[in-house]
Order: sequence, then C-alpha cells, then structure tokens
Amino acid sequence: MRYRTFKADSLLLLTAAIWGFAFVAQRAGLEFVGPFTYNAVRFALGGLSLMPLLTLKTNRRQVPGWNILYFGALAGVALFLGSSFQQVGLQYTTAGKAGFITGLYVIIVPILGLIWGDKAGKGVWLGAVLAVTGLYFLSVEGDFSVNYGDLLELVCAFFFAIHVLIIGWVTPKFNAVRLSIIQFFTTSLLSLVVALFYEEIFLADIVDAAIPIVYGGVFSAGIAYTLQVVAQKDAPSAHAAIILSLESVFAVLGGWMLLSENVTIRILVGCGLMLGGMLAAQVQRIREGKVS
Repeated sequence: MRYRTFKADSLLLLTAAIWGFAFVAQRAGLEFVGPFTYNAVRFALGGLSLMPLLTLKTNRRQVPGWNILYFGALAGVALFLGSSFQQVGLQYTTAGKAGFITGLYVIIVPILGLIWGDKAGKGVWLGAVLAVTGLYFLSVEGDFSVNYGDLLELVCAFFFAIHVLIIGWVTPKFNAVRLSIIQFFTTSLLSLVVALFYEEIFLADIVDAAIPIVYGGVFSAGIAYTLQVVAQKDAPSAHAAIILSLESVFAVLGGWMLLSENVTIRILVGCGLMLGGMLAAQVQRIREGKVS
C-alpha cells in the first residue's frame, strides 16, 4: 500500500510539474502566434490526444441522451474564457506570476460556493487573506499601480473557478473523458472564431510554435490528464490536493530556468504567501470532505 501511495504521489508531482511548465510553453508560443490561435490549436490537440482514452471502460452510471454535449459545451465556454484571459495576460506578465495568480481559483471556488449556501471555513478565509497579501507583493508596483497582465490573470482565475464548479457538478453524471474532449473542442472552436476576426493566422507561424503548442496540448492536456486519473485511483485525496497545488511553484521554476525571468525577494515573498493561502484553503476543504 505504501508503494502504491508513493507511486501515485510521484505521478501527481509529475502532473503538477507538467502543468506548471505549461505556463512557460504558453508564453513561448506567444512569440510566434496570437493568444487565440495558440489556444485554438492547443485545445484541438488536447481533445485529439484524449481520444484513445475513450476505449477505457467505466462503471459510472451516466445520464443518457445528448445532455453531455450541452454540459460539455457549457464547461468549454468557461474554459475558453479562463484560458483566453490567461493567454492574453501572459503577454504582459511572467509565467511564474501567472501560475500563482491562476492558482487562486483554489480559494475562489469555496468563496463562490457561498452563492449556493456553502460555508467557507476558517482555513478558506485565512487562505484568502494570505493570498491577497501575496498578490500585493507579487503584482502591486511601487506607485501602487497593478500590472495589467496580472489583472487579466486574476480575471482568469475567477473563470477557472467557475469552470471547476461546473465540472464538479456535471462530472458525476457523465464519462469524464468524453466530457473533457467536448469541452476541449468547444474551447478550440471558440478560440478559432475569435482568432479569425482579430489575429492573422499563418501556417508557417504555427509550425514555428509547434513545440510550445504540442506541449500545451498533448502534454499538459492529454498526458497530464491521464496521469492524474491513474494516480488518483491510489492517492489519498489530501495528498492529491496539496501536491497538485505545487503547479504554481513549477511555473516560477520554469520561468526562471527556461525564460530567464527575474525572481526577486519581493516576488518570492508574494509567491510564498500565496502558496500558503492555497494550501490553507485546500486543508480546510479536505477536512470538510470536499476534495476527492
């Protein structure tokens, strides 16, 4: 059992690393293509990479009919909005800062749950205070102005929180792989429509951005998703929730190693406070049995 848990935790750590370094790939891709073109191709590849998983059998009872198309599309719209603000914001901020600010969805989810009557415990509010303080150190400049890219990433975190709530609501009713494929293709289609209106699309540029696009689509979506599914069969929920939160740490590490992004003491303090806030919120949700 210990070996299986260790193996599962190792796979989750690898998943967090893949997701964290995806911020580097997303920022690198912007050197060749526009943000919506990148997302259009990336999520199309993500959907295609999940197709082989359709052969896996599931014992989960599913709602029959065409409802999965509706709810998959709904999740895709939320994913489109979140990923769009994220990708546009990466034009104006670093991969590391984007990773931490996006990670705030961990705290925003239970706070938004107040709308449906859910209670946010002390850990969530402590996490919110720590995260907001960390956001100040991370994003507020000396003249008390807020970095434009960081602001877009904050909006992105809200839409990702909405996406998490939608997924949490509909996943018990449907095959998770089918749902993911539909939402990925929906996001790709919406991104392509916007790109056709506001960006110039050239095949040569897409080829030049092939490595960042493939990483963002195949590795971040297809491979990491598969690793997560496999690992969470044996991983305790507490381990899974906390380990996956380390995604933001890998985003900073990747930005520093591969993009030579400047990491100051102020940024490290902000990141540390935000990570502490995320973990505090996760521990609270674990104790309440809301992380599975």
